[in-house]
Amino acid sequence: MRASFYILFSLVFSLVLITPGIAADEESGKALVFDKSKGNCLACHAIPNDPTATSPGDVGPPLIDMKSRYPDRAKLRAQVWDATVANNRTGMPPFGRNKILTEAEIDKVTDYVYGL
Repeated sequence: MRASFYILFSLVFSLVLITPGIAADEESGKALVFDKSKGNCLACHAIPNDPTATSPGDVGPPLIDMKSRYPDRAKLRAQVWDATVANNRTGMPPFGRNKILTEAEIDKVTDYVYGL
């Protein structure tokens, strides 16, 4: 009985330690999406219901309900990495292919956008 208590306590404590990291990654992903010198997603995309999203663009589709639009997260990541693969006439920069964002930054942007 006592051993199971310690195991449960350890699991709960681990979740508490991990949760701030998840929030930090989400915030760093949002920062990249909003950063005009990095992702600059707001130049072309609107993020509805986010009062901090100033000057949203209307060239690309709004970044809403992304899990429904991209049930496979890997396809969304591929779109961020190089949208020209799926559509060679896109105006979206190939962030990965052109090394505009690092692999880690692409993961953070993908995680943030996937959660919208």
